[in-house]
Amino acid sequence: MRDVVIIGSGCAGLTASVYAARANLKPLVIDGVEIGGQLSLTTLVENFPGFPEGVQGPELIQRMRDQAARFGAEYRAGNVTAADLSKRPFTVTVDGESLETRTLIIASGASARWLGLESEKALIGKGVSSCATCDGFFFRGKKVLVVGGGDTAMEEAIFLTRFASAVEVVHRRDQFRASKIMLDRARHTEKVHFTLDTVVADVLDPSRGEVVGVKLRNVKSGALTDRDVSAVFVAIGHTPNTAVFRGQLEMDAEGYLKTQQGTRTNIPGVFAAGDVQDRVFRQAVTAAGSGCMAAIEAERFLESSGQ
Repeated sequence: MRDVVIIGSGCAGLTASVYAARANLKPLVIDGVEIGGQLSLTTLVENFPGFPEGVQGPELIQRMRDQAARFGAEYRAGNVTAADLSKRPFTVTVDGESLETRTLIIASGASARWLGLESEKALIGKGVSSCATCDGFFFRGKKVLVVGGGDTAMEEAIFLTRFASAVEVVHRRDQFRASKIMLDRARHTEKVHFTLDTVVADVLDPSRGEVVGVKLRNVKSGALTDRDVSAVFVAIGHTPNTAVFRGQLEMDAEGYLKTQQGTRTNIPGVFAAGDVQDRVFRQAVTAAGSGCMAAIEAERFLESSGQ
């Protein structure tokens, strides 16, 4: 029997584990599919407070893990494959083994949707990114490319004009999913240009360890063209890792967990933190903040229930 089980080992889950461990709740952290979350795929992080020279994403995650472990947090590799939240204690199944817990903090994050190219995968964190706010600064004065046709793609493209010399938006259709206001704003931004009916066929060049260009394919003609760009920002959405809670916890249409008064879900004793419930900011520091809130909420819940 555990007082607190935390699902997810990114910024939200690890911050929750630091606070829960310091409250002597001996939390168990289930690492999940992506150990360390999206920061584990990030190279230099320059916008996390306390690191004036920046810090490597994996190093920041490891520091958080060590900090929580120092106070008594435990870690378990594996993925939660089932959960029963119908009664307390709650039951979660990790790779076939059932665990019981009095409170549950869900910090399983949201996974960026990628294009599925081998070259893209090889260059994530080396010029391929899913977060303009995180990585746009590194491409000051460079040409960059944004993939997508929704509001997120338009927002990313407009934001990138603060740094890039030119931003090309590539979309596979000739119609956009973006709202009219966002599309108009992007169209009236001088540095933003559009290429429609087109997909990224390849990202160049994994052998050099950095993005130096892309190969584009017109979906109607099949014609291939090359573009010299220094970064590719994939903005085709995120998928929250909440499938095992469907039908038990309130979610929006895309699967993000709904929370009230901070991190509380519709089931008392179950809390959600980080990208699993944040579809707007998706930053390391906001995830850490909500992880802190979830741990404090869990501690207070246990106190109020006499456990």
